[in-house]
Formats: sequence, structure tokens, C-alpha cells
Amino acid sequence: MVDMNMMISNNILDILRKQGKKQMDLAEGIGVSKQTMSKMLNGGRTISAVELKKIADCLNVSMETIMKIPEAPVETDVIHTFMGRVETEEAKEALRIADEVSDMILFHSRVRKNGQAMRLPQEG
Repeated sequence: MVDMNMMISNNILDILRKQGKKQMDLAEGIGVSKQTMSKMLNGGRTISAVELKKIADCLNVSMETIMKIPEAPVETDVIHTFMGRVETEEAKEALRIADEVSDMILFHSRVRKNGQAMRLPQEG
């Protein structure tokens, strides 16, 4: 089941990232506080239809774009989820490092599993 609020928030965050804008820019653009915008985009507050229209206008996209259901599954990886939500460069760098370490662990885990499978007697 798709969580519509998080899907919309993720779409807005993706558009902001692509446009090189910050949550604060969007908050100012639609006339809400930075705290309200943060709550809207982290699921702590539902975004009203009027606010969706203001957001679409501010970002110069259609409401359909904001409400689009992604073809690919919504990102459930915690690191990637937080990547679009942190604002300081230090936090972004820490998440990039954590992502790289996670990828290395998964890679070595797969290599080990494949190596163990290759040592098994072959059938046939």
C-alpha cells in the first residue's frame, strides 16, 4: 500500500533537489514557516489541496507531477531516505560515507555467498 503523504513528500523533495532549491525556499514561496514546511515534508502534517496547488505553482510543475505514483518502488533504504532531508554538508557527507560502507558490506556479503556456492559440489 502506498502512503500518499510520503509519496507526495518524496516527489516534492525530488523536485526541490532537481531544481537546486531548499525547503526554506519553498516555505517562503508558499507563505509558511520553515518548521511548517519541514512537518509537511517529513509526514508530520498533511498537505492540503490548496497548499499542493501553491507548491505546484511555486515549483512551476503540475499537481499531477507532485502526486505521481512512482513506477519504481518508493525508496525504503533509510540512508537514501534521509539523504534528501538533511541540510548541512557535514550530515550529507556522513550519509554518503554510510551509504558507501553499506554498499561495501553488501558487496562483500554477496561475494562471500557466491564463493561458498562455488565450493559446493556441482549437480549433474
